[in-house]
Amino acid sequence: MIGRTTKLLASGAAMRSAAARRSAAVNSVVRWNSEGETVVLDSWRADQSGGEGGEEGGRRLCPELLYGFSVLTLAGVWGTREREGEDGKSAEQQSKSVKGSILQRFSAQAAEPIGKDDQRSGRDSGGGSGGDGNKQSRREKFNFIADVVAETAPALVYIEIKDTAHRDFFTGQPITSSNGSGFIVRSDGLILTNAHVVINKPRASIQVRLQSGDVYAGTVEDVDVRSDLATVRIQCHNLPVMKLGVSKELKPGEFVVAMGSPLSLSNTITTGIVSNVARPPTELGLEGRDVPEYIQTDAAITFGNSGGPLINLDGEAIGINSMKVTPGISFAIPIDYAKEFLVKSEEAGRSGWPIGKRRYIGITMVSLSPQMIAELRHRSNIPASVTHGILIYRLVVGSPADRAGLRPGDIVTHINGKPIHGSRDVYKMLEGQTTPLQLTVNRERNAVLNIQVTPDSNP
Repeated sequence: MIGRTTKLLASGAAMRSAAARRSAAVNSVVRWNSEGETVVLDSWRADQSGGEGGEEGGRRLCPELLYGFSVLTLAGVWGTREREGEDGKSAEQQSKSVKGSILQRFSAQAAEPIGKDDQRSGRDSGGGSGGDGNKQSRREKFNFIADVVAETAPALVYIEIKDTAHRDFFTGQPITSSNGSGFIVRSDGLILTNAHVVINKPRASIQVRLQSGDVYAGTVEDVDVRSDLATVRIQCHNLPVMKLGVSKELKPGEFVVAMGSPLSLSNTITTGIVSNVARPPTELGLEGRDVPEYIQTDAAITFGNSGGPLINLDGEAIGINSMKVTPGISFAIPIDYAKEFLVKSEEAGRSGWPIGKRRYIGITMVSLSPQMIAELRHRSNIPASVTHGILIYRLVVGSPADRAGLRPGDIVTHINGKPIHGSRDVYKMLEGQTTPLQLTVNRERNAVLNIQVTPDSNP
């Protein structure tokens, strides 16, 4: 009996000892370490009663929290059980080994700067304006339109046409009859613009205002009505020059900037894209134009923008703003064609065409194209010898042309023996000093007349 009792007591003690050992097993839990932004695994012991005990001491975890750690364990994030004695590593060493991976898995950053360099500089400087000042803001880094304008605006000019026949009642100054834009293509004062900005303005003076605010008197140096291009000269040197690009390299959808003075609002900037790189003039209803194709853009262009540059993002003029059809549909003359006009104008000046102040004869004319000549032959039986020239369709009463006997409908084929192929040639003759001018005129009924006209130097 005593032996059986002794065995029962020993067995009970062994069972209580085993239960104690099981309850005192080392468990792995997670706690946040205040020493830096790290997560460590800590060791603790909890007895069955939930009181404090063991080497580290701890608190009993509720079943829900233990269940949560079990789910994380299954996900492979944290280990739930330390293996004592594995490779001789302690719990502290094992916790350090998983510290980096835990931070990588649970770190998050919102609204990071664009680019790795910006991200690093933002962290170093604290992410605000209090850094070292080397970090560029998005406004500074991506405001490319403003950079283009700052580079090209000094070459933009405002052209104002003053009517000397009418003066303001209060100031006594000539009134402004029209205005337009242009840009400097030579540092010695040569300006490119549209022909309709500066021609067919009798008794008018041209004033050119630079970006600096200085105003100069302008003189029309060359005109090509069929292409709607003209050059104006001012007496000024060392001027900023607009770079000329290559319009044939344009692509649909490319960003462009239109500069000019719409509605007399000088230095106005509008932006858009290239809608079409080669719009034929026939689709626009334009006849008798030498420009083979136009650049279509949705950049806002209106009255006063004419003659201003259409610029690409490299700061190069790739077109000359010419006309507006409706909001969102505007057209520009390709700069490649304007380059040809500038070359021809320069060659004409070297070949002996005199350049000076343009004189006045008082006519409104139209350059004759082959299509127009064929139409005139069908209607009025003009002679077959007429293959070029200009048609006079309006005269100013009392002007030199009116006094000399010219009539509306006359066709001028030669001046001083030189063939006339367009209004550009007439303007060249008017800029010379030859007086009088000998005009070869074809009139109705195949009459060929020689009429002398003495231009007026003071219109």
